[in-house]
Amino acid sequence: MNFQLPNHPIAQSQNPMTTSISATNIVPKKIRVIGVPLDLGQSRRGVDMGPSAVRVAGLEARLEALGHEVEDGGNIAVAIPEQKKEGDPHAKYLKEIAATCTKHAELVLKTLEAGKIPLALGGDHSMAAGTVSGVAEFYRRQNQRIGLIWIDAHTDINTPESSPSGNVHGMPLAAIMGVGPAELSNIFDFSPKVKPENCVLVGVRDIDAVEKENVRRAGIGVFTMRDIDERGMRTVMEEALRMAGRGTAGYHISLDMDWIDPEDAPGVGTPVRGGATYREAHLAMEIIADHGRMLSFEIVEVNPVIDEHNRTADLAVELALSAFGKKIL
Repeated sequence: MNFQLPNHPIAQSQNPMTTSISATNIVPKKIRVIGVPLDLGQSRRGVDMGPSAVRVAGLEARLEALGHEVEDGGNIAVAIPEQKKEGDPHAKYLKEIAATCTKHAELVLKTLEAGKIPLALGGDHSMAAGTVSGVAEFYRRQNQRIGLIWIDAHTDINTPESSPSGNVHGMPLAAIMGVGPAELSNIFDFSPKVKPENCVLVGVRDIDAVEKENVRRAGIGVFTMRDIDERGMRTVMEEALRMAGRGTAGYHISLDMDWIDPEDAPGVGTPVRGGATYREAHLAMEIIADHGRMLSFEIVEVNPVIDEHNRTADLAVELALSAFGKKIL
């Protein structure tokens, strides 16, 4: 039998399993890494070393291997608890955290003005008030608004009045939505930074009793771990991205590593059993990359003090690679 192959079997194959291969080319991006070694927002020490741990895991070189142009913008200067007084027990170190977030927001704004994508490394999650403020301000000046995907075991929408601990890393989303401490809510003198209909929580599973009411009042979208269990990661992420992207320039991705189950990410600020699996986490990032509307990205709460051979930081880098376009094939 004379069997003749097509000139280009991959390009011309009608097999749906192969037609996507030609669509995996990564569009090179200019990325600026910003370290925010902030640990004033929580009681457990160590997340201030998170940016270094992620860098040691090869973030810059591995992103460049994908074809991206990466610049390390260094670290934001942050006070340490030994130098400062705690202040209000309902919002500990709020003054210092607000100062850090303001400096961070200004650098994020300058990064976007330079045509680069901010990739922020934490530090505790209170830094997100600065990241989102900078991104929102850049697009506000263009008469556009942004969406927000908050991927976390926690909702982080406590206020000084509702917080059982007074730790500010449980308040950044409240600040972003305009109901948190004014020092964080009013960076760049506008609030809220994101409209409720464009803010989506993904994978939450550990919420304070009073905080549940804060979530309901805020009117934001919420997908709990039960939603992921019942409906699957693809359905949840597609809906979340659609909500965050509706009427916006795109969205910021805020990834708290405690969203992932401690079996895969043991070195995090506040570990909670029952999180996303290794593959679910990668799938979520891959879907974000497929949509192509990510404006900025941050990874928070990596704590190398309680990690195992830096594997949580290594996973953080792997997830960043997936969010910036890396695929299996």
